[in-house]
Amino acid sequence: MFKFAYSYILFGLALVIPLAIIIFWSFKRYKKRTKKQFGTPEMVSKLIPNESKSRENWKFYLFFIAVLFIIIGIAGPQIGSKLVTIKRKGIELILALDVSNSMLAEDLKPNRLENAKRAIEKLVDRLQNDKIGLVIFAGDAYTQLPITTDYVSAKMFLNTITPNSVPVQGTNLTKALEHAANSFTPDSTVTKAIVLITDGENHEESAKDAATEIANKGIKIYTIGMGSPEGVPIPIHDRFGRQDFKTDKDGNIVVSKLNETLLQEIAAIGKGSYFRANNATTGLNNIFDQLNKLDKKELESQVYSDYENQFQIFILLGVLLLLIEFFIPNRKSKIADKIHLFKLKI
Repeated sequence: MFKFAYSYILFGLALVIPLAIIIFWSFKRYKKRTKKQFGTPEMVSKLIPNESKSRENWKFYLFFIAVLFIIIGIAGPQIGSKLVTIKRKGIELILALDVSNSMLAEDLKPNRLENAKRAIEKLVDRLQNDKIGLVIFAGDAYTQLPITTDYVSAKMFLNTITPNSVPVQGTNLTKALEHAANSFTPDSTVTKAIVLITDGENHEESAKDAATEIANKGIKIYTIGMGSPEGVPIPIHDRFGRQDFKTDKDGNIVVSKLNETLLQEIAAIGKGSYFRANNATTGLNNIFDQLNKLDKKELESQVYSDYENQFQIFILLGVLLLLIEFFIPNRKSKIADKIHLFKLKI
């Protein structure tokens, strides 16, 4: 496992890289303008026969790479050398997020999907010892993040989610529930819960049957309704960024409505709770409070420990490159001088 002890220092790369390029480019332009004051390029090349543009470029490249290595070294790269098992008390939680096109409806700002993603991120920030997994679904369901205690990865994967993350569109709550139920740690006896986040526009009739089977396994189901019962059109954008609205095969604008009744029934079957999201709150805070009251049992997770510092390698490489850059002359070699003199005699 690789990590940085002072990862915030890496933000310096965002400043150093463009700054170094700008300085080098400005210096090259300044030299070019200065040379023009002495005459034509041919005349200047005779006045400065030993100038080497390639060496000048190579010295910059070496200096630039050396600075990058030194910054990385200062950031404290570390490698985990030992994998240990840590025991803690918590639950296993699977978040099943609807990423169908209807989640782009804007009755929640900026839209249903972005509203849900922000809420999940806040929920992850509040978790401590629980394991979390992320399932995304539309016409089919997929594991976005296997069950884990790595909350950083959870938020990272969350940021990449769009309706294009799944190849099959639609909203199949049955597959979402079944896939979520199969995503828990096998043979684990800890308390398990599913949080289904969707507008509930189910295109299948067996969602309640799936919820019954899952509840019989002792898995609780909570649901969050994204959107409004009145519904709004689903915006779409062409390749030029112009907005239109999704239409059916007859050309009528499709209005996406929250199926609140179905989500309430699924939550009741799963012995959980239903909450409707709005622009102020998504209901995840309420669900978090309920999850905290569940029976937390001992969990096992493997993490890296005994991190070994590796900064010496990067600092050494950086210093070595600086020394090489320092001893490379700006002028051409003596052999090049003799060749130039020979050409002048001819």
